[in-house]
Amino acid sequence: MPGGDGRLNHDLLPGEKGPQDACGVFGVWAPGEEVAKLSYFGLYALQHRGQESAGIATSDGSKILIYKDMGLVSQVFNEASLGTLLGHLAVGHTRYSTTGSSSWQNAQPTLGRTAAGTVALGHNGNLTNTAELLELVRERYPKVDGELARGNTTDTAVITALLTGDLDHTLEATAMEVLPRLRGAFCLVFMDETTLYAARDPQGVRPLVLGRLERGWVVASETAALDIVGASFVREVEPGELIIIDENGLRTQHFAEVKRAGCVFEYVYLARPDTTIAGRGVHEARVEMGRQLAAEYPVEADLVIPTPESGTPAAIGYAQASGIPFGQGLVKNTYVGRTFIQPSETIRQRGIKLKLNPLKAVIKGKRLIVVDDSIVRGNTQRALVSMLREAGAAEVHVRISSPPITWPCFYGIDFASRAELIATGLGVDEVRQAIGADSLGYLSEDGMIASTEQPRESLCTACFTGVYPIKLPETQHLGKNLLERDFATSDGCDPGPDAEFENVLTPEPERVTVLIEHGQVPFGDPGRPE
Repeated sequence: MPGGDGRLNHDLLPGEKGPQDACGVFGVWAPGEEVAKLSYFGLYALQHRGQESAGIATSDGSKILIYKDMGLVSQVFNEASLGTLLGHLAVGHTRYSTTGSSSWQNAQPTLGRTAAGTVALGHNGNLTNTAELLELVRERYPKVDGELARGNTTDTAVITALLTGDLDHTLEATAMEVLPRLRGAFCLVFMDETTLYAARDPQGVRPLVLGRLERGWVVASETAALDIVGASFVREVEPGELIIIDENGLRTQHFAEVKRAGCVFEYVYLARPDTTIAGRGVHEARVEMGRQLAAEYPVEADLVIPTPESGTPAAIGYAQASGIPFGQGLVKNTYVGRTFIQPSETIRQRGIKLKLNPLKAVIKGKRLIVVDDSIVRGNTQRALVSMLREAGAAEVHVRISSPPITWPCFYGIDFASRAELIATGLGVDEVRQAIGADSLGYLSEDGMIASTEQPRESLCTACFTGVYPIKLPETQHLGKNLLERDFATSDGCDPGPDAEFENVLTPEPERVTVLIEHGQVPFGDPGRPE
C-alpha cells in the first residue's frame, strides 16, 4: 500500500493494515487545456491518498461526462478513456473508503441533478453528522433518486443529494445553504456544466490549495499536485470558504467562521514529503521531528536507519542531531505495491521479507537505531526487529517520530480499531517488550507540534490525545458502514463497529478542564456541546 510518499510503508506484512489515507481531490478550470489529462496527472500525484478507485468528470459547458472505476489511477485510465473526456473544466478523485464500502457504486466523483442541470462532486474527509443529513435529504426529497437510489452508501452521496436545490436557487446559493450544515472534515471539489467550485470545512482538517495556470485555475489536496501539472501555488483554500470559478473569473464566499484544527498526522505520515501545508514543508517538519526525537531519546549506537520510506526524513534528522551516521540498512522492493495474489505459506512465513530485505553487511555487529513514523498494531515492528537480529544486529533501538496512537480518527483516516492499537492497553516498556526492541522511544506531543511550526490550538491531535475538536454524534451514528446499516434497518440504530468506545474511560479530569477551556471535546463524553 503506498504510504505518505506514494510508496510502501505500513503494509509490509501480508494482511497487516496500517493507517489508511484520506482521499485525494483535484479540480481544474482551464479553457484551451486538456483538462482530463491535467486531472489524471494531478490524481497521479495524489495516489498516496487513496488506492481503491479513481474517477474524472469533465464538462464542455453544456454536458458532463464521467469515467470512474476501481483500481489505481494508472489502471483506471488510458489514452482512449481520457480522450473521451472533453471540455474545459474537470473534477477528479482518488478514493480510500472511510464512509461506505469499497465498491464501484461508491467510486467518485458522484453525479446528481440540480434544479438547472447536473453536479459532479469529489470529497476528501469524513462527515460526523451523516445520519442527520440523510434525514434532511429524506425530508426535502422524499423520492430519493440519484446516487443514493443506485446503492451509493457514502457521505459524499448525501452531500450530492442535498445540492439538488430548487428552481429559485443557483447551485452556488444552494451550496451556501448546505455547507454550513455539514459537520466533520470535508474538502469538496464540485462542478456543474459551467462552473468549478471548491469548499473546505471550518476547521481545515484536510489540506486544500489553489493554484494558477497560464489559462486557468487548479484546486488540489496537496501542493505537490500543483507542481506536477505546472500550476503555481496561490494560497490555501481558507477554512469555511467556498471558491467559485467560471468565465467571469474567481470569486469567494465564506459560509462559516474559521476554527482551525488541521490534522497533525498529515505532517507525520499522510502527506507527500514534497508538499507544503500551512506554510510548512512536510519534509522539513519530518526532519525536525527526527531531531527532536534524538534530543528526547538519545542512545549510544553505530548507525541510524529508516523504515522505508516514510521513516527516512525523521531518520535523517535523528542522525544529524545525534552525530550518529545515517545509513540504508533495508532494501525495499518498490514494485510489490498492492498485490492481490495471496502469498504461499512458505512466503507468508518469511513475512516482511516480501517487501523489505536487510543489508547484512551493513547491519552485522552494529547497534542500530531504527526510525519509523508510527506504530499501529506493532506486528510490523516486531517482524522488523526480528529480521534485523537474524541479520546480525547487535542491538535494535526503535524510535518513533510521533506519540503513541491510542484513539480512532473520525475525520478521514481509517486506523485499526482502538482495541487493535497496541499502545491503547500497553505502556511504552510493554510495547518495547512486545516488539522485541532493546529500547523504544516515542516523540512527545510537544516535540511533534513544535516540528510543524503551527500553533497547538490550530491542530487536531485526536488520534494521539482523544481530544476531538469537532463534536461527535452518538456511537450508533459512527462507523465506516453507517449508511449500509441505515438502509438495512428501519431505525438505523444498530451499534456501529466503534460501539466499544462507549465503555472506555474518559480522559483525566484535570485534562478535561483544560480541553474544555479551549473549546475541545474529549471523546469520553461525545455528547458534550461544543
